[in-house]
Amino acid sequence: MTDTTEFAEFASAASPRLRRMAFLLCGNWHTAEDLAQTTLAKVFAAWPRIRRQDAVHAYATRTLVNTFLADRRLRRSTEILTDRLPDRPSGGPGPENRIVVLDALATLPPRSRAVVILRYWADLNVDQAAAVLGCSPGTVKSTTSRALSRLKDTLGSDWAGQTDEAWDTRHG
Repeated sequence: MTDTTEFAEFASAASPRLRRMAFLLCGNWHTAEDLAQTTLAKVFAAWPRIRRQDAVHAYATRTLVNTFLADRRLRRSTEILTDRLPDRPSGGPGPENRIVVLDALATLPPRSRAVVILRYWADLNVDQAAAVLGCSPGTVKSTTSRALSRLKDTLGSDWAGQTDEAWDTRHG
């Protein structure tokens, strides 16, 4: 029997036990599957060096625990693993949102579009935008208010409250 065949038999027999133990360690079936697979990969790499076959299960168990602990040491404390999808994407607006926002911006008159771009994309404050446009700060404020109201009407209620994310087409 070859080393590869022996390992395949071992992996087939040990996988369920390793997954269950990994689940008890981490509390998440997806992470447990990853831990078990990583453990089996490490055991496979060490397979020729494992002298006593009766020690293989002990070696695999120790490898699983060490892999789990090393993963915990390396993991950021802010990272939260879950088996549920978030309510909304966490990575900012995607390309499809940018297209929708750009189409909505195209419906604005040129001056209103310029105000929105200067305020929300170029990150200029009211006075800076007024200087660029050659108008008063009050004009920038009122134009911004009207433009945002029109954009919210164009985009619909789903976009209300997403102004800061939605207008930022630089990211994504």
